[in-house]
Amino acid sequence: MHADLSRITYRPERHYSAVVAQQGRVQLDADANEQTAIQLFQARTLAADLIGPHGGPQGTTGFKIELRGGPRELDDLVIRGGRYYVDGIACDATRPRPGTPVPTATGHKEADDEAGAPSGNADGPAEPATPETWTYWDQPDGFRDPERPGDRLPSQFPYLVYLKVWERLVTAAEDPALREVALGAALPDTAARTKVVWQVLPLPASALGLDGDNPPAGEIRTAFDGWAQQAAAPACRLAARSERPDHADDDPCLVAPEARYRGPENQLYRVEVHDGGTAKDATFKWSRENGSVTFPVDELDGTWVELASLGGDDKLSLQVGDLVEFVDTGYTSRGEAAPLLRVEEVDLPGRRVRLSDEPAPHVGRRPELHPFLRRWDHQEAGRKTVRRGDRPGRLRHGAVPVEEGGWLPLEDGVEVYFETGGAYRTGDFWLIPARTATGGVEWPTDPARRPLLQHPSGIAVHYAPLAWVHGEQAVPDLRLAFPRLATVIPAADAATLDAEAAAEAADEGGPGTLSAGTGGGSGPAHPRSQTTAEAEAQVDETGAAG
Repeated sequence: MHADLSRITYRPERHYSAVVAQQGRVQLDADANEQTAIQLFQARTLAADLIGPHGGPQGTTGFKIELRGGPRELDDLVIRGGRYYVDGIACDATRPRPGTPVPTATGHKEADDEAGAPSGNADGPAEPATPETWTYWDQPDGFRDPERPGDRLPSQFPYLVYLKVWERLVTAAEDPALREVALGAALPDTAARTKVVWQVLPLPASALGLDGDNPPAGEIRTAFDGWAQQAAAPACRLAARSERPDHADDDPCLVAPEARYRGPENQLYRVEVHDGGTAKDATFKWSRENGSVTFPVDELDGTWVELASLGGDDKLSLQVGDLVEFVDTGYTSRGEAAPLLRVEEVDLPGRRVRLSDEPAPHVGRRPELHPFLRRWDHQEAGRKTVRRGDRPGRLRHGAVPVEEGGWLPLEDGVEVYFETGGAYRTGDFWLIPARTATGGVEWPTDPARRPLLQHPSGIAVHYAPLAWVHGEQAVPDLRLAFPRLATVIPAADAATLDAEAAAEAADEGGPGTLSAGTGGGSGPAHPRSQTTAEAEAQVDETGAAG
């Protein structure tokens, strides 16, 4: 989560059930965020325990897949609406209905109808109707591009269609509606949001090692489960520590002389994988502000970028030489890794910066995707300041090459260690709180105070199979459904019903009893609980009537 956080304190292995606030204490963002994490964990664990790894409610099970042929080998998939749960995470495929605008010419509804235009659109032709379902090409967080061959559906059958689910953070840089305009002209941001992201994607049958066009559904699910476990499992680990750097005596007045972390402020360092792969190909980037320093883009003109703001102060601004990542909603959802760019020039009056190159072709060109720059804090070799930019070496596409098996300095005594033999995925990240009060970083250690290797804090990805496509009209369903627990309330419990049935049988055939209508009477049969006096009176009345 690229948010301005103090730290993340949630630890599921400690089994805390709630955060309890105390009077007169400082309120921290970490406490509120931990309470949210506890509640989400409990709710999703309960859902997964009851539902299983994935499934949808019977009658409203979402993500039914239908194959739709298209021109120029651009087949499409129809994604039916409804809900589906993947590892307890609720996913909704229902497409929102558009709202109804106020008519542009009030009082002219009849004229609109006669002209064939919908009400409220008297000034122009009718807009095309909004589809009722999502498709593979327009799914809300898929951002598939027909011009990219890798985004197209497989041209050969069979293949599996699956659901990929994860969560990502959304700030006001990406969703301006989160800003409260009442806070003033500076429009500061406040709380961020987490969003459940789902994508419907294809997987060739060869990736599952299955033979034949239509193997049994059980075999498909088993093969997919194995693939999903391998795809979701983290395959790299990192450790962090703080060591007293060589230049610690250059400014002994800023921090305690014995401090190992030499930064003047508390920080939350973020180490994030940029290019994935093995160590020889992988790179990483790091930020001392958890990657939360962003600058919304108003306009892109070649290498010049006009920004909504250049930052509130020197600490959170852009300077010549800074490395930035050009980001928008599509880029984030696709999990891509475009080269980082260097700030070459800053135009303060025009709120513009000139970058070392143009952004990647598929990033930043669509204003509706809310493009922005994200600042990272590592530096190129030779660009060093006091206590900053200790990392020597040459950058690759603007990011730091991964080197395993040794301690790599970030800055101010903070060092990281990548375990040998790792496999890295773009977006994997670790968080390292650094505190001036202790002069060190907060990182788990063993009894000998040796830093422990940790898997990435995220991104946690979840998968579920949806359909097996092996022909133009053959799309076997692989989804699962669960029934609702609620049923009709019975008139009485089973014991009461049995007692009533026994009583009726005794009234009909037992000695000394009369059933309804006996002797020509038309009155209702009395239950056995009637008193003896009432029974004798009834016999007398019946006899008299006879």
